[in-house]
Amino acid sequence: MAQRRQHQRATRAGTPYPEALAAFGERVRLITPDQWDSPTPCSDWTVRDLVNHLVGEQLWVPELLMGATVSEVGGRFDGDVLGDDPLAAWTDAAEAARQAWAVPGATELTVHLSFGDVTGQYYLDQLTTDLVIHTWDLAEGTGRLTRLPAELVDFALGEITGYGDLSASGLFDPPLPVTDDAAPQTRLLALTGRRDGG
Repeated sequence: MAQRRQHQRATRAGTPYPEALAAFGERVRLITPDQWDSPTPCSDWTVRDLVNHLVGEQLWVPELLMGATVSEVGGRFDGDVLGDDPLAAWTDAAEAARQAWAVPGATELTVHLSFGDVTGQYYLDQLTTDLVIHTWDLAEGTGRLTRLPAELVDFALGEITGYGDLSASGLFDPPLPVTDDAAPQTRLLALTGRRDGG
């Protein structure tokens, strides 16, 4: 997300990445066997597709933090990375990614993404924001825990507000109008073309 700009902030209190992993994982554990083919707010993705996407994102983390380029990783994480046990696939990938970020200095590394080199901090913030948005998508797809933790909403809202119109990337629908007194989660989702069902 927001692939066109680096952060201008000199300091930050910290990125709630572990909390975002936990929130998504909590909702993965609530998926019932009959819900894996259910639709999500991401029109091209079922619940399984969505979880597969987030597992794939976490699988990339250790590789990229060790200095690998996208071309070097190649298609290793393309296709189905969930196998016969999606929950185990998520748990293993999330834990490996969390441990990779816990290495001292990880946010100061140079990370080679598909659109160019960025700081580890930028990559971490991007991952976290994507996790927050897709946590809501998963919750909507399963009808469980659609209220996101306030800390995660506030973080993602701060990030996305600075990104501009995300629909220009072709990955998001145009922003939706909301009232001035709309709740933070409603405003966050509206910026990504999503309607908060309350």
